Amino acid sequence: MKEQKKKILIVDDDAAFRLTLNATLARAGYDIFEAGDGADAVEMVKDAVFDLVLLDLRMKTMPGEEALQQMKTISPALPVIIMTAYATVKTAVATLKQGAFEYLIKPLDMDELLVVVEKALRFYQLESENQALKSRVDEQFDFDNIIGRCKKMRDVLEVLTLAAPSDATILILGESGTGKELIANAIHENSFRKGGPFVKVNCAALAENLLESELFGHERGAFTGASSQRKGRFELAHRGTIFLDEIGDMSLSTQAKILRVLQEREFERLGGGKTLQVDVRIVAATNCNLKAAIKDGGFREDLYFRLSVVTVELPPLRERREDIPALAEHFLRKYAEKNQRLVKGFAPKTLDIFLRYDWPGNIRELENTIERSVILCREEYVQPSCLPAQFQTLLGEESAAESGVRPGYSIREVEKELILKTLEQTGGNRTRTAEILGITRRALQYKLKEYEM
Repeated sequence: MKEQKKKILIVDDDAAFRLTLNATLARAGYDIFEAGDGADAVEMVKDAVFDLVLLDLRMKTMPGEEALQQMKTISPALPVIIMTAYATVKTAVATLKQGAFEYLIKPLDMDELLVVVEKALRFYQLESENQALKSRVDEQFDFDNIIGRCKKMRDVLEVLTLAAPSDATILILGESGTGKELIANAIHENSFRKGGPFVKVNCAALAENLLESELFGHERGAFTGASSQRKGRFELAHRGTIFLDEIGDMSLSTQAKILRVLQEREFERLGGGKTLQVDVRIVAATNCNLKAAIKDGGFREDLYFRLSVVTVELPPLRERREDIPALAEHFLRKYAEKNQRLVKGFAPKTLDIFLRYDWPGNIRELENTIERSVILCREEYVQPSCLPAQFQTLLGEESAAESGVRPGYSIREVEKELILKTLEQTGGNRTRTAEILGITRRALQYKLKEYEM
């Protein structure tokens, strides 16, 4: 796809100078617009989107300083390059404080101008991309946008909406794949620590000695292979949030050190004697039964009480089946866009199988299943045949129970059921149904009317 030209607005009351700039910038591949005074330029910025403005300071109708101020009110991110033959340090500082991107002195060096223009456009593009990314992140981790219509999830989200803005330690319980990391992210993004780091540690993925080094860092020579000092995750999370996933798999000695961080907000690196202070919020998660682990001596009771200031339990997917269609549609849109596939939705039988399946892998299994189905789907709607092997048993049971071709059926009844099943398979698409049945769309319309369907 051809890249759209960047739009540059030249604002100067010298028509000959505008013509020179226009020719130079047009040759460089930009789309050029002109205004002879500040007032006209402000109106143009109100009515159209520009990527950059080149603005003269001294103009008769409206001075450049006033035009700059109004433009920044209309479009704060719009880069404006000031041009003037009457340069002073005072005016330069004043315009830069008002939000000008750069300050150029006439007569302009055209090579320098092109470099500054490219720099300003690149800056504007990065700013726009960062704002768009921030908006997507804010939307993704807004509790209102997390899919959860069932009562259990609504209760969880209500508690988190109240707890996230506080600095309380939060413990998230739930089976593997229920979305604990997503919830931890949302807690951070809805807290006053949002501008700080969000650091994740999977406590089950590392051996005990490696986990302590990962959490608290180490000094050079602390152990074999420690060739330099390394900061741990707690240091990296300073003034932010640290997410300790699968904390139930942590050894008792590491638990004692975590307890100290929670109580005293301090620790030492491995092999070091200096005590380090840290300001960090802890969000922990586990799929273990911590109360049972406490009875068995595998988890510290004092640490449990420190971690569980606010506790939420995420229900498994089999206990929130009413959320499955919305989750499935969300993942379908995500992976259809990612893989550039024109998949519109799910055949009713596919959704029925989703609702009857127990999902031992929870939301993670649902997401993986839909990504695979989107890739393998050859039609507009995901059919049961696109699903992995574990779903085929359910499909076979359904086929045996619902087969329309059985002794005692009339040809008329079989034809009617065949049309209904094909319509169901295509999501009600009559043109596609007619194609599959090998008849014209008009013939299908006649049959539907005949059978009062």
